[in-house]
Amino acid sequence: MNSVAAWFGKGKQDGTYDNPDNMPTGQLSAQLIADAVAEGEREAAAAAEAPDIGLERLRDERAALIQLCLYALDRARSGGVVERLEAGLAGVGVSAMRPDGEPFDPASHEAGGTVSTADSSLDGVVAETEVVGFSDGGTLLRAPIVTVYKLRDGSPA
Repeated sequence: MNSVAAWFGKGKQDGTYDNPDNMPTGQLSAQLIADAVAEGEREAAAAAEAPDIGLERLRDERAALIQLCLYALDRARSGGVVERLEAGLAGVGVSAMRPDGEPFDPASHEAGGTVSTADSSLDGVVAETEVVGFSDGGTLLRAPIVTVYKLRDGSPA
């Protein structure tokens, strides 16, 4: 080792190093390399055994972003903004629910009101969606609020 390297604190006059990080790559000992590889293998094994915190965090963040989008949808004044938000949500698997014309299902719809009808075939059918609902891959995030046809009293059944 020359005295210039020693003067800069990279090595000693006798060619040894106080700090392995200062050692030139070509002079790394086989033991240092083996230790680094073993440490990496231990970290990989520990990560494989531990619950995937990263995946859980991504799921939580996705759920928070979906809720934020629903909040924004409820307050959007522009039809174009609503369409863009719904398209973005659909791109990640969140579907808008507008059950107009479908039979009312209290398990997945919320009745916001009724409208009278004389047509018995419309009794219990969703007349209009007041507030759009959303589902995420089959999981109900928010039930649509709907108006339901109700057979007028005295109408023939």
